[in-house]
Amino acid sequence: QVQLVESGGGLVQAGGSLRLSCAASGGTFRNTAMGWFRQIPGKEREFVAGVNWNSARTLAADSVKGRFTISRDNAKNTVYLQMNSLKPEDTAVYYCAAQRLPFTQVVFTTPPDYAYWGQGTQVTVSS
Repeated sequence: QVQLVESGGGLVQAGGSLRLSCAASGGTFRNTAMGWFRQIPGKEREFVAGVNWNSARTLAADSVKGRFTISRDNAKNTVYLQMNSLKPEDTAVYYCAAQRLPFTQVVFTTPPDYAYWGQGTQVTVSS
């Protein structure tokens, strides 16, 4: 079983940057695709970005493409989300998650495809 702990959230002005980290323990992190999702109250959790197990493939939502970058360091069991040019509409709780199927080149974009979740970290972007 994989345990995930996010960090790096906070308050930032529009146009600023933040880097989120997600540290994994247990399970087989390096075999598993990872994703970042975000959620605001009253709305469904939405896919932000994902990376497959060996970093050969990444995927980003249209709303963040060109501004957010996902990466991973398997030696450190950590996945990152670099967020640049932040906008007020990026305000949400951000979650990292581990995909169910190991060793897949596919990066899934829906929550049911992810088996393990962190507790979330709040990102607030002021205008």
